[in-house]
Amino acid sequence: MGKEDVGRKQMNNTLDRLKALNSKLEEKLSEKKKAVTPPKEAKGTEEPAASVKERKERKTPKRPAGKSPEQTAVPEEKSQESSESAAIRETLHRQLLRHLQIDAVKEPVRSENLARFTELYLKLDIRKKVPDIVDIFIYKAMNISGIGLKEEDFGQIRAGKYVQVIAITYEPDKNGKKKAKNISLGYFGKAEALEGSRKNEVIEFVLRWRYEKAFQNLEHYRLLLEKVLPRETLF
Repeated sequence: MGKEDVGRKQMNNTLDRLKALNSKLEEKLSEKKKAVTPPKEAKGTEEPAASVKERKERKTPKRPAGKSPEQTAVPEEKSQESSESAAIRETLHRQLLRHLQIDAVKEPVRSENLARFTELYLKLDIRKKVPDIVDIFIYKAMNISGIGLKEEDFGQIRAGKYVQVIAITYEPDKNGKKKAKNISLGYFGKAEALEGSRKNEVIEFVLRWRYEKAFQNLEHYRLLLEKVLPRETLF
């Protein structure tokens, strides 16, 4: 069994949760779209007679003189901003792949996971606390305060609590013993006031971080096993 197959098997539960989370998000977005769709006009309503010229004028909106249809349909600034955002995401994604020594062709699952992770890193503004994205995996663990991630309370908010993405690292105290240290990477306000899609993005960010971290841990133990077992007995 290959390294990637082992990683998929061990992370099956996490992927199932992530898929369910994405399905819920899509359903909510679909419901919102339906809610804002204007009702169709009832059939049979009579409209005052109008000339062909008048009907054409009503159907064809006027545009400012000197501008083409393309310029009026999509603002140039918005189009340029979208292109710049996509370029930034792609650059950060390549940085992670290079830093983690991941071949996107050989490990497409990890590459796709990191592509979406990079998008959420920007969307949730995690870069305020971690300006260099390659530093995001130096932490030992990651959790969320204010939202449950255990099997029995997955996705449930904790009323009265504040939602934060918490990174966990270990640092030596004055006696040289390692002690856990919590670092807030993002603050999102009170749990009960957090909009549903935003909550899902916070959860997804942490799950995708854990997913990539699991691959890294698997690689770490594989290297340790190589030191004590004959190579042919490995995965």
